[in-house]
Amino acid sequence: MKTDSKVGAEPLFITLEGIEGSGKTTQMDRLRCHLEAVGRQVLVTREPGGTPIGQQIRKLLLDPANHALVPEAELLLYMADRVQHIRTRIQPALAAGKVVLCDRFFDATIVYQGAARGLAADMIEQLYTLTCGSLRPDLTFLLDLSPEEGLRRAWDQLANGDRTGAESRFEQEKLDFHYKVRAGYLKLAAAHPARYRIIDASAAPEAVGRAMIEHLDRRLLAP
Repeated sequence: MKTDSKVGAEPLFITLEGIEGSGKTTQMDRLRCHLEAVGRQVLVTREPGGTPIGQQIRKLLLDPANHALVPEAELLLYMADRVQHIRTRIQPALAAGKVVLCDRFFDATIVYQGAARGLAADMIEQLYTLTCGSLRPDLTFLLDLSPEEGLRRAWDQLANGDRTGAESRFEQEKLDFHYKVRAGYLKLAAAHPARYRIIDASAAPEAVGRAMIEHLDRRLLAP
């Protein structure tokens, strides 16, 4: 496909957010394929675990055996993963003019450790600024889904072997926790309408993908 003349090599940082089972992994691949088709270089990554060191932190964070992990320790582990991720992968990719597609980023910390765990959002913001600087996504897709449906999908994936039970600590949280997560995401989206695009993740995967690509194309062609 010929690249549109307006689609240059401007770096772009795109994040996908949503509760468990919302389909982020599936849609990341759709976005990557579309971006590569219009001539963009793409880095696909995730949090936690976007670096070799981060993979070790991910094991600690998502292992259901670590149910006694207190919110403050959980927060610091996520921040440690993020600092390493930004410095060694995200910033170099953006400096090279690439599009970075990231499965969750700082918004997830505001929602999971803030809205759901009860830690102060101001404290989380200050810690992020102190350790990570001012980097923020250019575009965030929120794959919005009811907690009941998201957890049903997530547990089906675990049962089918599509995901590993060694990373099911958050799936094992009570339903109320996931309601807080969803509400936290919707609050963030309302506070940042220029950056957020809310996508109905209950639709068929193909329809979800088309909706995301339409928003993405408008962003790519924006003056």
